[in-house]
Amino acid sequence: MLIVQKYGGSSLKDPERLRHVARLCRERAKSAELVVVVSAMGGETDVLTGRAHEMNAAPSARELDALVTTGEQKSAALLVMTMEEMGLPAVSLTGWQAGILTDEKYGDGDIRLISPGRIRRELSRGRVPVVTGFQGVCAAGDVTSLGRGGSDTTAVALAAALEADECEIYTDVDGIYTADPRLLPQAKLLTVIDTRDMLALARAGAKVLHAKSVELALAGNVALRLLSSFHVCDGSEVRLIPDAARPRFAGLNGNAKSGRVTLAGKGADASALSEAVLLLSAAGIRVKDSRFAENALSMYVDPEDQPAALALVHDGMVLSQFG
Repeated sequence: MLIVQKYGGSSLKDPERLRHVARLCRERAKSAELVVVVSAMGGETDVLTGRAHEMNAAPSARELDALVTTGEQKSAALLVMTMEEMGLPAVSLTGWQAGILTDEKYGDGDIRLISPGRIRRELSRGRVPVVTGFQGVCAAGDVTSLGRGGSDTTAVALAAALEADECEIYTDVDGIYTADPRLLPQAKLLTVIDTRDMLALARAGAKVLHAKSVELALAGNVALRLLSSFHVCDGSEVRLIPDAARPRFAGLNGNAKSGRVTLAGKGADASALSEAVLLLSAAGIRVKDSRFAENALSMYVDPEDQPAALALVHDGMVLSQFG
């Protein structure tokens, strides 16, 4: 069994968190071959970007990429040192050492090809490759960054290239909820969500997974699992579900500033819009505009009504499915 794990910045923010992640990796490596992808330590990318602008108000995109990608290299090297201290053989690999080739779009590059030969060689030697997320190398030989959510993208792309059994994304939340539980405490943790529905939520702004990584998972048929690195939990699985077993709605999110409420799922159609309009109208909330996208329906209300609209649609159309 081959597993790709990704750890975000909050999971790596200080020595104690690094030790905890190393212990998680050591435990996982007992039952599977393991490849690890890391983000920069929490806040590191912002510090590096700020330093760049201290020196140059408008740094070139090429040099900014050369600087900000060092944050992931720091994480990878420190994590490997920690693993080795615990007796787990490991090796850090930059994006280009891992064979990640991108286009020349500095700051928001796209992966064009992965040649994972070095990763496979390290696995055959019994070592855990710890790969820097968020980066690759373009045809010109320059370091490129993958933009927002780039470490998620790296992990999913590597899982596809290596034909991994699963890609585990470790973060600071328990999994994927029907809505942001900070806004709606009644939101339900989903044990599984269809990849198409997760993509609709990500495109609408859900921050738990980034759209580019979910697009890659859908294209490569990669099974994802979102887990917390802070405590033991089963997390949420992201995979294709047969339509007959797929819920009508998977969840929703929104934007308080614009008044947007977005409902995601196979049932996000004109009938759902009528249902939502009636539901909100009964509470004195008017839907001013609506837009459809693949597996998604967005409605716009007055910004002051948006929190109430979000709760009404969540409880009346999403949460009600779960009894």
